[in-house]
Amino acid sequence: MKKAWMVVAIVAISVSAGARRAAAQGPAGVGATAAAEPSSHAPHSYNPIKWVEKKPKTGSDWHDANSEPDKKLTAKLQGTGVLAANTNIAEACNTYKVLSDCVAALHASHSLALDFNCVKSDMTGVQTGADMSACKEPGGDKGVSLSKTIQLLKPGADAKAEAKNAEKQASEDVKEAGF
Repeated sequence: MKKAWMVVAIVAISVSAGARRAAAQGPAGVGATAAAEPSSHAPHSYNPIKWVEKKPKTGSDWHDANSEPDKKLTAKLQGTGVLAANTNIAEACNTYKVLSDCVAALHASHSLALDFNCVKSDMTGVQTGADMSACKEPGGDKGVSLSKTIQLLKPGADAKAEAKNAEKQASEDVKEAGF
């Protein structure tokens, strides 16, 4: 009985080792060169979290001023006075990586009467071409959160509550526009 198990184990090991060697040699036969070349598309993820994970829209996803969601969002923000009539959302938010951050900054700057260029500069760390002499910079080249920006530009305001309110409004606006 022990000999039979030993024979089965040896056969199983040799079969798996042989299969491993054959796989290491690569494809052979018709179409082998095409199969051996690296694929031009990215492999499908085997991580189930990545199948359902929603990532925020980034700059390359929404910087199209002619898209329907962009037009909807621009019209809504211009209608409420949050965005200037001569500006669209793509122009106003060109330095932001995430659209909802920009829309939240627009809401906060409107409700607190802050200069949007100052808020934009503080949050993104990118200096705009506008006059920044009245702005207080956070120090360093990195952007800071909306809450810290509000605290810096309007020290008497409840920065956390204002930022939370602006982010909630922004989330609703972005969702309604279809982004």
